[in-house]
Amino acid sequence: MLETPPSTSATTENGAARRSLATAPASPPAGICLDPAEFRGPLFEHWAQRMRIEGLVRSLPESLAALRARVGIPSSADRATWLGMDEPTVRAVEDIAAGLRGTPWPQASATRFARYVRDGDRVEYEAAVMARRDRLAAAVVTAAVTDAQEWLDEAADGVVMICEQSTWCWPAHDDAHERRGFVLSDADSPYLDLGAGEVVAQLAVADHVLGERWDASWPGLRERIRREADVRVFTPFESRDDFWWLGFWREVNNWNPWIIGNVLLAAVLLLDDRDRVARITARALESLDRYVATLPDDGAIDEGVAYWWNGAGRMLECLDLIARITGGDLDASGIPVVREVLRFPMRMHLGGDWYVNVADGPARISGQQPWQLPFRWGTRLGDDRIVAWARAARRPGLPAGDVGSGLPRLLRSLSDAEWIATTPSAPPLPRCVWLPSVQVLVGRAHPGAVDGLTLAAKGGTNGENHNHKDLGSFIVAVDGLPLIVDIGKPTYTAQTFGPDRYDIRAMQSGWHNAPTPFGLEQGDGAGFHTDVVRAPSVAAEPGNTPRQGANDETLPIELELELGAAYPLREGDSWRRTFRLASARRIEIDDRWLLHGEPDAPALAHLVVAGVVEAAGTGIRVSHDGAGIVITTSEEVTPTVEVWELDDPELIAVWGAQLTRLTYEMHASAGRLTTIIEEAR
Repeated sequence: MLETPPSTSATTENGAARRSLATAPASPPAGICLDPAEFRGPLFEHWAQRMRIEGLVRSLPESLAALRARVGIPSSADRATWLGMDEPTVRAVEDIAAGLRGTPWPQASATRFARYVRDGDRVEYEAAVMARRDRLAAAVVTAAVTDAQEWLDEAADGVVMICEQSTWCWPAHDDAHERRGFVLSDADSPYLDLGAGEVVAQLAVADHVLGERWDASWPGLRERIRREADVRVFTPFESRDDFWWLGFWREVNNWNPWIIGNVLLAAVLLLDDRDRVARITARALESLDRYVATLPDDGAIDEGVAYWWNGAGRMLECLDLIARITGGDLDASGIPVVREVLRFPMRMHLGGDWYVNVADGPARISGQQPWQLPFRWGTRLGDDRIVAWARAARRPGLPAGDVGSGLPRLLRSLSDAEWIATTPSAPPLPRCVWLPSVQVLVGRAHPGAVDGLTLAAKGGTNGENHNHKDLGSFIVAVDGLPLIVDIGKPTYTAQTFGPDRYDIRAMQSGWHNAPTPFGLEQGDGAGFHTDVVRAPSVAAEPGNTPRQGANDETLPIELELELGAAYPLREGDSWRRTFRLASARRIEIDDRWLLHGEPDAPALAHLVVAGVVEAAGTGIRVSHDGAGIVITTSEEVTPTVEVWELDDPELIAVWGAQLTRLTYEMHASAGRLTTIIEEAR
């Protein structure tokens, strides 16, 4: 999922390297617009002409009611279904709705929107809109369960308020400032982004669930929803090829399936023209095919697990919807990369809610993940490991879905009786996974258990989506808890995707567990990369091939990378790093370097750790929550210790009050240093 536009100073939110403050060109460069009719991606090759309009029309039911029934979300008129919904989930949603009813709805004000341009803050406006979204979702579910007029009214209030927003687009994505210098949106030219896609899908599902009741008590409300959806979403989607995320003139990332899936769901539920639904579906598939074509054979996502849920996961939801509305005529379960991408987050699991994180991903998941999604796909594909991984997150007696995941995902979970009834199981936690497309290794001491040490190491390039300068970095976890850590994503601001992105500490190579030859930061862009000298020698992971992943019962597990090309070094300079899970209780990081010329600064090796740091003989002990490691070096180098008192709420939520960086200083232009990490009980 690499982005191809030219690179200079930083990586944008949509993955492209930027030449200015714009997140993406407003229109395609002359002469390179790709003809949709000429593109042949995995979906087209699998389905051939059936994904074209003529084939889709034949696959769709004649009745729009029958089409909407295939979506699998019940109308509130189906009283038996709604009265039988999962009690813990319904009770949790009703409690949220009751706690909010009678209070003022959050204000998505102009001042909050304008802050992105004025001072770079995007959180205040987004938080207000998300709070509206969550309140509306809670009201819709409560209205459907109770069939009470006061909740139908509460949901209608939320719908009208959202319809009256000047824009459904996030301020950080709106192009009105770039095109016209506005600090607000341009009502005559609505931009279709992630935010607008989320809104239209929520309104469509709300209309589908409560529409018959609203016809009686709120005549005109449903027409208002359709009018706004047409102006803000459907017409732009049908008529504009200049949205970069369509993939018609540049490569795409998670925006593509995230927007397309929401637009397609809304079209099926709101449009009253069957042929128009078919046209939008065909266009959606022509665009989605470009995203599927970017996925590597091993299914890895360079943005990491956090973005899997809103990238590849959205793709899976969209493909499920396509299969449903076409009566199974267009079923993507036989496409190999679909199977592989489903397995990616399971392969990155450290234990509990901790995951191997790269790029703008947090190490700890939020708890609002729609686990029904991998459960349903794992069941569909007969992949017992995926089913077990999803079941590991299920807690009987607790909600099976979450308002914060959005109304469509909440109702998919509520409507899946098999998911509701499932019981917890142990996650698979494979012994060793190697994903060559992103050069990520995960190896653990004990397969199928969090006990003991887990090592994760990363190579790749610095031109990846949501890139951090993390080449050659690694993570060490004990009992599933990371102690040598990747800092992850701080709160997004305008700087995050601006030319000063790498002034943010969490995104610098000096604040990853990577070396600093001659005091140099890693370079920016795909040209700065690592080379695999020696890949792990591993047996085949169940359901996979040796090249794509592994589950090996033997130790050691090793990966050797050449890091020289990750830095702006002289030709012939080398920094060779070997990652070795040597035994169940010992990890070794072996650095060998040869740097020519007179150094301007010493060579450094950094470790960022979470927990209590204290001296332990000739080494350093790091401990947290009962887990511990002792770090020593072959040359008994004493590190300097720097404490970072965290002030970012997102980082604090993951790591607590502080992180610590250990810096090992070497003054030789050529040398070797082995860092030894041992489990300490």
